[in-house]
Amino acid sequence: MQKTKSIIYALFAAAFYAINVPFSKLLLNHVGTATMAALLYLGAGIGIGIMSLFNRREKSAKLDRKDLPFVIGMIVLDIAAPVFLMMGIRYGSSSSASLLGNFEIVATTVIALAVFKEKVSGRLWIAIALITLSSGLLSFEGTDSFRFSYGSLFVLLATVCWGFENNCTRNISSKNTYEIVILKGIFSGLGSLIIAMIKHERMPRITYIAVALLLGFAAYGLSIFLYVRAQNALGAAKTSAYYAVAPFIGVFLSFVFLRERLTGMYLIALTVMIAGTALVVADTLIRQHSHLHQHTFTHTHDGSTHTHTITHSHEHSHYFSDGKHGHHHSKEELAKEAAR
Repeated sequence: MQKTKSIIYALFAAAFYAINVPFSKLLLNHVGTATMAALLYLGAGIGIGIMSLFNRREKSAKLDRKDLPFVIGMIVLDIAAPVFLMMGIRYGSSSSASLLGNFEIVATTVIALAVFKEKVSGRLWIAIALITLSSGLLSFEGTDSFRFSYGSLFVLLATVCWGFENNCTRNISSKNTYEIVILKGIFSGLGSLIIAMIKHERMPRITYIAVALLLGFAAYGLSIFLYVRAQNALGAAKTSAYYAVAPFIGVFLSFVFLRERLTGMYLIALTVMIAGTALVVADTLIRQHSHLHQHTFTHTHDGSTHTHTITHSHEHSHYFSDGKHGHHHSKEELAKEAAR
């Protein structure tokens, strides 16, 4: 029963994040790009801040001074990424922007490999190649045109920023989740608001402000909250696998609410992206390795002590996970999951 509830939490977390792109596309008709990014993050920070007032069970350590470089990096990158994303949504299609979000997997993995020297499996390299190919196909405007889509370029810039941000947040992932999300939301939102003022963007009507704040609370704030709840029962890797459906939910919502048409190039890119995402899920969920173990038993009978060494091998699982806008996992969490 608890696992079923957690699966529902994980799918709702993905669905909440998926509504970000198509509904932001609608709001961008009335709200500037930087202002929209600011309102989304402020909605997440304020909403989760209110939720934290009713929380009495959070026992994680609070952030301290040595975490400051990673916190600053996280906030600066979270200012840039959503601004780029909103520009990409404004100048490109919502469905393409949803799928291009999966390029964040590529960015995060390559940065982790280059900066933190993390190992990348052969399966994941194939997935990276497929997702990169799909992203390239989505970056051109249809089968009859080889003009590069500037909307796609901005979305890809956003995913690279989030790739760097994921690696910053990974270093503070064992700290208080509420505190991290509130800092992300409030300071990233204020940073984007300053950019909006520099660009002389007009403040939208109060109705659009309220809707954008609510969207931010759901798409960023509640998404992270439900993700963490699901993780308590499912573990980090399985929750991440369920969360991988988010871009495809976003595509479906784009077709339903925005009536975006399917092109031949888009269908090819969609197929390639699904294949790449499936490989990421497979790599994330489980890797089987055979290890040789020795167990030594000492026992006494007939007045003498005997020692026996038994050697055997068995299969066991290692779990891995890629972060998603603050959904990151410490070594302690992964160790706990491997013990399940």
